[in-house]
Amino acid sequence: MFCQKCGNEVSDGVKFCPKCGGELTGSSAVQTDTSADNKVQKIVYMKHKGFWSTGRLVVGIFSILLFVFITFQSCVAGLGNTLMENGATSGTQGMITALCYLIAGIVGIATRNSLSKIGPIITAVIYWIGALFTIGAGETYGDLPIWGTLCVIFGLVFMVAAIKTTGEINNEK
Repeated sequence: MFCQKCGNEVSDGVKFCPKCGGELTGSSAVQTDTSADNKVQKIVYMKHKGFWSTGRLVVGIFSILLFVFITFQSCVAGLGNTLMENGATSGTQGMITALCYLIAGIVGIATRNSLSKIGPIITAVIYWIGALFTIGAGETYGDLPIWGTLCVIFGLVFMVAAIKTTGEINNEK
């Protein structure tokens, strides 16, 4: 049989996958089909999952790094808004966007090897919420629309990853 979490082939009677530690009882274990078609589908699935898993990891790490950078920028923008007494809220908008980058990056990394589409969808929604907070903030904080555009792009990457990973899982079953 194969581990439902990582796809590793394991011996019958084993309760936990030696590769990822996933439990192999009941519905989490898939019986081995020795037909050539199933083995080809399994190989294609694992290659595809590896590509999207790596992509989600890279975007997640990049998001966490952007969180640090945007946080510092937002603090400076907020301080500038306060000193100029212009009533702008771009520093706060930047901080909320930075927090969305951090949360989405952590969720994206934590769910990168999941066979479920829930993790990437939640990550995409968090990115898109961060993008919403950048609307109208370009007058006093010129970089914020750039960070919002990146949020939209990262959200699209995770949505495509959810669709592609799910499609391969459905072909395997």
